Amino acid sequence: MAPSPNSQPAIESILQEQRLFEPPADFAKDAAVSGADQYQTLYDKAAADPAAFWAELAEQELHWFKKWDTVLDWQPPFAKWFVGGKLNISYNCLDRHLTTHRRDKPALVWEGEPGDSRTLTYAELHGEVCQMANVLKDMGVAKGDRVGIYMPMIPEAAIAMLACARIGAAHTVVFGGFSSEALRDRLNDAEAKVVITADGGFRKDKAMPLKPAVDQALAGDAVPSVTNVLVVQRTKQAVDWTDGRDVWWHDVKPEASNDCPAEPMDSEDLLFILYTSGTTGKPKGVVHTTGGYNLYTHTTFQWAFDIKEDDVYWCTADVGWITGHSYIVYGPLSNGATSVMYEGAPRASNPGCFWDVVQKYKVTIFYTAPTAIRAFLKMGDQHPNARDLSSLRILGTVGEPINPEAWMWYHNVIGGEKCPIIDTWWQTETGGFMITPLPGAIATKPGSATKPFPGILADIVDAEGNPVPANEGGYLVIKHPWPSMMRTVYGDDARFRRTYWEHIPPKDGNYVYFAGDGARKDEDGYFWIMGRTDDVLNVSGHRLGTMEIESALVSHPAVAEAAVVGRKDELKGEDVFAFVILEGTHTASDELKVELKQHVVKEIGAIARPGEIRFAAGLPKTRSGKIIRRFLRNLASGEELVGDATTMEDQSVLEKLRTDG
Repeated sequence: MAPSPNSQPAIESILQEQRLFEPPADFAKDAAVSGADQYQTLYDKAAADPAAFWAELAEQELHWFKKWDTVLDWQPPFAKWFVGGKLNISYNCLDRHLTTHRRDKPALVWEGEPGDSRTLTYAELHGEVCQMANVLKDMGVAKGDRVGIYMPMIPEAAIAMLACARIGAAHTVVFGGFSSEALRDRLNDAEAKVVITADGGFRKDKAMPLKPAVDQALAGDAVPSVTNVLVVQRTKQAVDWTDGRDVWWHDVKPEASNDCPAEPMDSEDLLFILYTSGTTGKPKGVVHTTGGYNLYTHTTFQWAFDIKEDDVYWCTADVGWITGHSYIVYGPLSNGATSVMYEGAPRASNPGCFWDVVQKYKVTIFYTAPTAIRAFLKMGDQHPNARDLSSLRILGTVGEPINPEAWMWYHNVIGGEKCPIIDTWWQTETGGFMITPLPGAIATKPGSATKPFPGILADIVDAEGNPVPANEGGYLVIKHPWPSMMRTVYGDDARFRRTYWEHIPPKDGNYVYFAGDGARKDEDGYFWIMGRTDDVLNVSGHRLGTMEIESALVSHPAVAEAAVVGRKDELKGEDVFAFVILEGTHTASDELKVELKQHVVKEIGAIARPGEIRFAAGLPKTRSGKIIRRFLRNLASGEELVGDATTMEDQSVLEKLRTDG
């Protein structure tokens, strides 16, 4: 929802969280950033001269073929970082480690869903990346071309990304859960020359096909720019074949040289396009370039995860999302870390599979989504309690705000009350973490992303761009450019301006980035993300964040998960409509509905009382775990379901919700 001069930007926030968790003393003394004073010194230094701060880090942390001429060229809203500098992110992720002790260190540790596994050292990963890069060059892919990647979570997905970056071709990774239509639209928008895919992948005990969606997307010359499809064999399913276009990776790999020099790239050369997950209208391609993105993902990974040489790091995301780009592939490998990839997902046949992976590989840093944490909570403590999780030292959350109850379960049951939790706020558009605790320096509050990363000047403002008082809701903005910021919407500068830079009017020529999230800042300067501004309800003139109502519901012992949407109401403007999944031992009843409504009143106030509660067995979610709220709005309003449902994890959930309603 775009703010306007006449809108009321404040989002009422009455749900308060008072618990404070200091960094464990033993952890803090060995942390790279240790103590609140060191964080504040870093933050103040960066705020005083952001360009100098990032330039110093760029010189220390990355390998440059040629140093830059200008640190920052800022022509609002267009930024260029390290102008004139030459580097290659594939080189920074691989080659520079080969002359060190990391040469034979595990780079990627992969666990397949059926139980197969594979480990690639930095030297081995370098060789495979070079082979795929040479195959792409043989297919005519050159610097500046775009390559589509539509893959399961197998090592070749990361190899494909690094191979593209190595030769200067921009990749556009399309999540394997997207439909053929969504794939076609993205390939066309990017004018991709080659598509890299697989016959299929494993998902919840099934072999799920992938290549048929590529064939459908390309059918009838629907994507005329594509000349070749490179296919990795994973499931050994039968696939249709187009001679002259389709190529098996295992056929060409043995003949490909494992030597491919990294192409020197200008700092502002296109690295990748990643399409945000809209399912209607023209896809919105977020553009990221090379130098600033490399530096920012490198630094945020290093500091926020307090990375040590012997850490085993696991991010449970898919490489089809920005989290997989920044914090499975580029950030970890640039730091020479060991990054775990897992093909599978928790499922009825193995609800404890995540904890099996932690135990098997002695994972020390675990980074997942609040949706997953709530699902684990619902499955019960017996699954993590049956595994040895003692290797864990840091926990992280990503993708959405985490409700305090889930945070506490994560802290107590998974972290054994000893692991700092880093709750990270960022976006596809920002490239990397923007607000996050540094685990040895910042005390945490359940549900708060805490404080901005050094170099990030964040604030909460009203619709006119004026800062709002502590604990008053408003719009989250960033007031100064940062290295990994998106550069534009691919092929559409006007849309870039309109979407991110024109909602809040510039003051004295100073533009601010509009994140599209409602938030508040408390008296300690901690940021509380309250959900997308289009997930803010206007009830009788009061603006309420859906996240806070959901948190209130989940704090009741009978509730495992909740999703809140607005329903039009003649009297109130909007009424609160809640979908609730109960904990296993509780049963639905009218009495429980009354109790839950009263519980919300107690936690937040009468203004937030749900007008209706509907008990549900499940919620419509994408395969990445995000709730598809537009369907819930349709259901709440009794409307026809609108939009593409092909990205849903389980389409039967919708039918059950509709039938039960």
